Amino acid sequence: MAKHYTYETKRPNIVFVISAVLVFAFVLWGVLNLSSLERVANTALDFTIENFGWFYMIATAFFVAFSIFVVFSPFGRIRLGKEDDRPEYPFYTWIGMIFAAGIGVGFVFWGVAEPVLYYLDPPEGITPETAAAAEAGLRYGSFHWSLHVWAIFGVVGLTLAYVQFRKDKPALISSAFASYFGNQMERWPGKTIDTLAVLSTAMGVATTFGLSAMQMAGGLSYMTGIPNNFLTQFTIIAIITVLFMISASSGVNRGIKYLSNINLFIAAALLLFVIVAGPTIQIAENFLTTLGGYISNIVPMSLELAPYSAEESEWLGANTIFFWAWHMSWAPFIGLFIARVSRGRTVREYMMGVLLLPSLVGVIWFVAFGSNGLYQEIAMGTGISELVTANEEIALFEVLSNLPLGLIMSILAFLLITIFFITSADSASYVLGVMTSQGGLKPMLSIKIIWGFLIAGTASVLLLTGGLEGLQTAAIVSALPFGVIMVSMVIVVLLMMMKDHKIENRKQREKHNEEIKEHIRDEMYDEMRDEVYDKVKDDVHRQVQKEMNEESTDQEKDDSKRS
Repeated sequence: MAKHYTYETKRPNIVFVISAVLVFAFVLWGVLNLSSLERVANTALDFTIENFGWFYMIATAFFVAFSIFVVFSPFGRIRLGKEDDRPEYPFYTWIGMIFAAGIGVGFVFWGVAEPVLYYLDPPEGITPETAAAAEAGLRYGSFHWSLHVWAIFGVVGLTLAYVQFRKDKPALISSAFASYFGNQMERWPGKTIDTLAVLSTAMGVATTFGLSAMQMAGGLSYMTGIPNNFLTQFTIIAIITVLFMISASSGVNRGIKYLSNINLFIAAALLLFVIVAGPTIQIAENFLTTLGGYISNIVPMSLELAPYSAEESEWLGANTIFFWAWHMSWAPFIGLFIARVSRGRTVREYMMGVLLLPSLVGVIWFVAFGSNGLYQEIAMGTGISELVTANEEIALFEVLSNLPLGLIMSILAFLLITIFFITSADSASYVLGVMTSQGGLKPMLSIKIIWGFLIAGTASVLLLTGGLEGLQTAAIVSALPFGVIMVSMVIVVLLMMMKDHKIENRKQREKHNEEIKEHIRDEMYDEMRDEVYDKVKDDVHRQVQKEMNEESTDQEKDDSKRS
C-alpha cells in the first residue's frame, strides 16, 4: 500500500523578493522599451552561442553518461527516502504526472513541425528535400526529445529527491550543495544559487507558456478564422492563468493528478489515431529506421559542433543548442516536480522510469506525427512545408485536417494543448513557490498566484520581442548559469552517493561480521553444550552402572546367606 506524506508550509524568503523583483523588472522593461530589450537580448544570444555552444553540447552528453552509469552502478539500490518508504503514486499515474508537468507542450508543438522543417533545412552534408533529409528530420526530432532531454530532467530530479528524502534538506537547488559543503550554503552562496535557479526556471516556463499560446492561437485561427496575432495569444494566456489558479487551489494531489490522467488518455488516443489513420506501414518502417539511426548516430549527434562552418553553427544554435538550453532552463521546474512525486523509489527504478519509457514514447510520437507531415508533403503535395515555415504553430492542425475526422481530431488536439498548458502553469507556479519559500513542499497559494502572473507577463513580453525567436533567445541565454550549477550538482550527488555507499558497505560488513561472530558463538556454545552433555551422560551412566553393580553385589550376598 502506498504511503502518504505530509508536507510543510514555509513563508517566502529573500530569494522570492529578489527573483520576483527581477522578473517584474524584465516585464516592465519590455512594456516600456521593447526595442531596447530586443537589442540587448539579441546581443546576449550571439555572445552565448558563439562562446558557450560547446558547453551546452558537452554538458548534455555528460548528463546522459551519468544517468546510464547510475542505472548500472551499485548506487542504483539506494532508495530515495527512508528504507521503509514506498512510492506514493502508482506507476502509470507517476509517468502521467511527469509527462503532463509540461514536456507534453513540446511534444505537441514540435511533433510535426520539427521533421518537416529539417526536411527543408537539414544539417550540413544532407541535401534538402531528399529521402536522406526526411530520415534526418525524423532522427533529429526524436534526438531532441528523447534520451538527452530526460537525462537533463532526471539528474536534477535525482539530486533533489536524494537531498530531500535521504538528507532531510529543503526542496531547494542549494540543498544539493548544503548536504556536502555544510551550513555555509544557507548564507549568500546558497541564496545566489537558488535565485539563479528561479530566474532560469521562470524563463524556461515562460518559453513554454509562449509556445502553448502560439499553438492555441494558431489552432483557433485555423479552425475558426480568428486572427492569429499577439492579441489572441495574450487573451489565451490571460484565460489560462485564471484556469490554472482554479487548478492550483486544489493542490497537487487533486488538480494536477486528475488533469494529468485525463491528458495522458487524450494524448494516447491522438497518437493511436494518427498511426491508424495515417500512413501506418510507412510509420512502422520509419520507426525502425529512425530508432536504428538514432542509436547508431547518438554519439556523433551528441558531440557535433561546427567550428569551421558559420551556417552549420547557426543551424545548431537554432535547433540542438536551443533545445538543450531550453530543457536546462526548465530543469529546476521539471526536476523538482519529478522529485516531489518520486519519493520511495530506488535510484535505479527512478532513473529507468524517467529515461526509458518517456524516451521511447518520444521516438514513437515524433515518428508518428512527423511521418504524417512528411507523407502529406512528399506524397500528397499538400504544401504543408510552406505553412510550417511561415507558422510552426499550425503544423499539427494542418496534418489533422488532411486525415479523417479532421475537425474532431483538431478539437481534441486543442483540448490536449489547453490541459497541458493548465498543468504546466499549475506545476510551474507550485515549483516556483517551493523554490522561493525555503523549500517548503506546500507553498502558500498567494505565492503561487504571484508567480503565475509574473510568468504570464514574461511570456507575453517574449512573444512581443519576436515570437518564437524571442522565446528561443530567452531560453538559451537564461540557461547558461544554471547549466554550470547543474554540472556541479551532478558531481556533488555522485560524491554523496559514493560516501553513502561506503558507509552502507561498512554497515553491511559490520553486520556480516557480527553475524559470523554470532554464528561462531552459537557453534562454540553448541560444542560446549554437547561436551557438557556427554560428560554428564557419562557420569550418570557410570553412577547408574555403579549402583547397579552394588545392587547386584548385595543380591549375591543375600543369596549366599540363604544358601
